[in-house]
Amino acid sequence: MKPLVILLVVFVLSIFVIRFLNQKYDVVLAARIAMCAMLCFTAIGHFAFTKGMTMMLPPIIPFKTELIYFTGVVEIILGIGLLVPNWKIYSAWILIVFFVILLPANIYAAIKQVDLQKATFDGYGLSYLWFRVPLQLLFIVWVYLSSIRF
Repeated sequence: MKPLVILLVVFVLSIFVIRFLNQKYDVVLAARIAMCAMLCFTAIGHFAFTKGMTMMLPPIIPFKTELIYFTGVVEIILGIGLLVPNWKIYSAWILIVFFVILLPANIYAAIKQVDLQKATFDGYGLSYLWFRVPLQLLFIVWVYLSSIRF
């Protein structure tokens, strides 16, 4: 829920700041700024809630802690990449693949009822997926429309 709030609040604020600075609206740029902010916000979780995030990965995955740190750095780099004209399309395609790859981890975490902030197994469970799957799809469409399509 927090990433969605960050995405929408930064999007609305960016629209008005861009309008103030450039005397015109640029919804597509505002959308990329919002996605960058949301990715930087979620990347913080990779460092603040590392233990809980490692619990989201099945036991078969090796080097969980390192993978969590690595994906946090990747989120920051790709978020910034959305704002660099020569990188935005590459960053967007990689992000779309990244979001698709993350979905099984979210499904696994929901089945195991992982609460990533507390690093416990008393999270929301399967009901969480009713929100998370559409949210993941929203992120994919958001990136596509703001960085590849326009």
